[in-house]
Amino acid sequence: MLSQHSHFIVPSCHDKQTSSVVNFPAVVSPPSTAVVYDQHGPPDTVTRFAEIPPMEINENDVCVRMLAAPINPADINRIEGVYPVRPPVPGIGGWEGVGEVHTVGSTVKVLSPGDWVIHSAYLPGTWQTYVVEDQSLWYKIDKSTPIEYAATVSVNPLSALRMLEDFVALKPGDTIVQNGATSIVGQCVIQLARVRGIHSINIIRDKPGSDEIKEKLMKLGADKVLTESELEVKCVKNLLDDLPEPLLGLNCVGGNAATMVVKFLKQGGTMVTYGGMSKKPITISTTSFIFKDISLKGYWLQEKKLDKAQYRCSIDYLLALARAGRLKYEMEMVPFKDFHTALERAMGKHGSRRKQVLKF
Repeated sequence: MLSQHSHFIVPSCHDKQTSSVVNFPAVVSPPSTAVVYDQHGPPDTVTRFAEIPPMEINENDVCVRMLAAPINPADINRIEGVYPVRPPVPGIGGWEGVGEVHTVGSTVKVLSPGDWVIHSAYLPGTWQTYVVEDQSLWYKIDKSTPIEYAATVSVNPLSALRMLEDFVALKPGDTIVQNGATSIVGQCVIQLARVRGIHSINIIRDKPGSDEIKEKLMKLGADKVLTESELEVKCVKNLLDDLPEPLLGLNCVGGNAATMVVKFLKQGGTMVTYGGMSKKPITISTTSFIFKDISLKGYWLQEKKLDKAQYRCSIDYLLALARAGRLKYEMEMVPFKDFHTALERAMGKHGSRRKQVLKF
């Protein structure tokens, strides 16, 4: 990661020799291998491995050896240059991951070598072997946590938790409805709702194997799983059986899938949109606003700006569930050296695949 006090630049692919480092202090990090990009564009074209020279470790700094980091859709969008926030180039990829403390600055007391940490803020640069940042930007976690969950807890599971808690005051016995139920956020929503005694109605796309998908989501705790074609009825609420009408709807698809979520909602219900995978606009009927008083909200984790206590409490809660086997989702661990293979999988070039997690 490009620390604010680092004496280096990401080596350009046009440089004839590696950039030099000057004025080393007494304590420096090991050199780091990183996935860098010099310009925005197709990730499989613009990313490359680069050797990053050692970085100084000042008195408040912590040097972390990365253990694992995922490839998230937002990581791909940032490199493409289509994400709402465009990181400066050249840059190092990755915004999430877990690492082990390697070295600490002279005044650091709360962290020690061997501790496992994740970022307590969303900062770029986790796709590299060593990261140096101020101690305030790291948060210690329980080392008994499965590494793949530690690496992926701070984006998808955290989004699921905050959307369940921050928009509607849900209580046991209430119901939520969501599309995109097969996504990691969707799977986390199902499991977190179940832990709270909240029912979930889940909408999935029509595609081969939908029966197997339904079975999988039901095992996670879903109350109902319905394909989009099954919702092509005059009154979707007849499909609720004895479930209460949902107070909260979650939408990450847009288009007709978002309309279906709204149709389920109770009078005065709220739909929260956190994605738009179909790239189609959300169309809501006038009736839904006038006669049902539906509210539409948006959610973007990066701009949520959780305070430190709330962030840490949420992370601890989610990781405790993961350690207990009550929060799970499928991932595929890939050696860091095979980054470009994992990237192609994450970009969907080899069909639908599990979330790719780089292991250092």
